[in-house]
Amino acid sequence: MKSESLTCNVFVYGTLKPGEANFAAYCEEKVVAQTPAYTWGDLYALPVGYPAMTEGNSKVQGILLSFNDPQILESLDRLEGYQSQRAAHLNEYYRASVMVYSFDDRPINQAWAYYMTLAQVIQYGGIKLTSNSWTGKLHYGVSFRNN
Repeated sequence: MKSESLTCNVFVYGTLKPGEANFAAYCEEKVVAQTPAYTWGDLYALPVGYPAMTEGNSKVQGILLSFNDPQILESLDRLEGYQSQRAAHLNEYYRASVMVYSFDDRPINQAWAYYMTLAQVIQYGGIKLTSNSWTGKLHYGVSFRNN
């Protein structure tokens, strides 16, 4: 029972996914479970080389990572430019609790996820991904227009 109460779930859709740029440094040694999953939102590729998810109505594909130590959030918050005492638009990303689903549409669990405001995505020049899935291996070559 005690270990269940300490489990920390994080839904990742970008550089924190297994095989992506930040997984090894931030998650690999600490993660205890990885489950393919989705949550609701809209996904964008940013010209800086990583994605952003906004609130929305699309099935954003990612991985539900489970950790035994909730302190993982401290290092992830630093990576994502999030401070809880700041307003969402003052953070690079803000963290929110979401329901995460299996690909057969069954609810799995609540998890933390990192969102960007739509205004920030627009400011970055983000491109909406209709595939609702991101990988650095495919999107480093995305062409971005300067406005």
